Amino acid sequence: MSDKKTTGIWKVISASSMGTMIEWYDFYIFGSLAVVISTKFFPSDNPTAAFLSTLATFAAGFVVRPFGALFFGRLGDIIGRKYTFMVTLLLMGGATFLIGCIPSYETIGFMAPLLVLVLRLLQGLALGGEYGGAATYVAEHAPAGQKGYWTSWIQTTATVGLFISLMVILITKSTLSKEAFDEWGWRVPFWVSILMVLVSYMIRKNMHESPVFAKAKEEGKTSTNPLKESFGNKYNLKFVLLALFGATMGQGVVWYTGQFYAMNFLKTVMSVDSSQVDMLLGIALILGTPFFIFFGWLSDKIGRKYIMMGGMLIAILLYRPIYKQMYKTTDLTLKTEVVANTKVVPSMKEIDATKMDSIYTTTKTYTDGTAVEEIQTKHFEAGKIMLDDKGKDKIETKVTKSINSSDKWMLVFLVFIQVIFVTMVYGPIAAFLVEMFPVKIRYTSMSLPYHVGNGIFGGLLPAISTYFVTSAKDAGNPEFYLEGLWYPIGIAAVCFVIGMIYIDRKINTLHD
Repeated sequence: MSDKKTTGIWKVISASSMGTMIEWYDFYIFGSLAVVISTKFFPSDNPTAAFLSTLATFAAGFVVRPFGALFFGRLGDIIGRKYTFMVTLLLMGGATFLIGCIPSYETIGFMAPLLVLVLRLLQGLALGGEYGGAATYVAEHAPAGQKGYWTSWIQTTATVGLFISLMVILITKSTLSKEAFDEWGWRVPFWVSILMVLVSYMIRKNMHESPVFAKAKEEGKTSTNPLKESFGNKYNLKFVLLALFGATMGQGVVWYTGQFYAMNFLKTVMSVDSSQVDMLLGIALILGTPFFIFFGWLSDKIGRKYIMMGGMLIAILLYRPIYKQMYKTTDLTLKTEVVANTKVVPSMKEIDATKMDSIYTTTKTYTDGTAVEEIQTKHFEAGKIMLDDKGKDKIETKVTKSINSSDKWMLVFLVFIQVIFVTMVYGPIAAFLVEMFPVKIRYTSMSLPYHVGNGIFGGLLPAISTYFVTSAKDAGNPEFYLEGLWYPIGIAAVCFVIGMIYIDRKINTLHD
């Protein structure tokens, strides 16, 4: 490729990637702060239900993504790629900023979760239109035979967006006191988003339309009804369904297991300190991100199919051993407590004239350097301990572990392995989808299976898996923490079988 063409495509990738990265950042801020958000926008009397409600609201943004794919995909195939993902960028940025401005549940009651849900749905709609536009735009600028390599740069934006969201949260936490962050500091990452969006808008404004689409439009070969041609045509619909059930469905669950489920597992099941989780996840993402490029490049050489299917198969086989080792790494029953250092500090918090909380803060240290803080809260009303919805004493226990260096690096390694699975299934997927469909309906046709696979099957993973874990724990299952993995393993296994049987190497050159 000539220097002039190389410079040109790097400009395209930079403009597309920056906007897409910001949109992923916006989307992930909500998931990264799920534990905090559950205490701000939902009733606080049942922390588990509040957290599950937050995950459900998080998932709602994914569920609506296919509708965004249809709406914005249609616009992209009729009006053009450039103007469509300009709109999605502004819609996403505005919704994210406003989430950071919503008053808490204590201030406006049920209007708080309702407003969050509405804005979350707008985020999902915007993201549904963004990714397909960016991937298509880059692919249509890439030389033949190199689409895997060049579009893989777009694939890094999701992970980079998550990494930046973690870093912004970490910096905000380290800058503010714990009380200040809990009171208002958690809103800062949402507000920061608007500044990045404005910068990206100025860059994208100077971009030109995709040459492939511009030529098709000039020759009158664009579609007047992309939805009908994409899904009403049996031949094209067959490829849409194959893309979904043979590729993106499995890719979606592997992606969210390796990043979001791993993060929630560390924070809620393993009770590792939130800042430490953000840090170790950030390290794993930095180490793993270059492999998106590697597997995208490799897919140009040996094909997309076996790299993506290989990633799914390895994930299916190794998820349970990996998460078992993760849990074992910080399992306190396997560590030796320094009993002489254990301290219990009781305190009381008056809620009103009839209600009060009795709080016991226990700090423990272990010989390997692990430190644990356990806060047990008993709720009293009229001098009697309150009961929960199951008729038991209403006692809440929150455990936070500060892990030692050895355990931290073991967890970084175990998360890094999962990120490698992600790079294998996700690195080649954009080129794979672009090559399946013709130019005039490409934006619409590729966006729907991608966002159903990621939005529905992937986006529902945190809520479904957390529910499985919670149910197994309530049932007294000693390995309850592994139950949430059956969902991604099952979905990936079905996708692997379909993909291996029906995906043909010829698909890679259909519209190259």
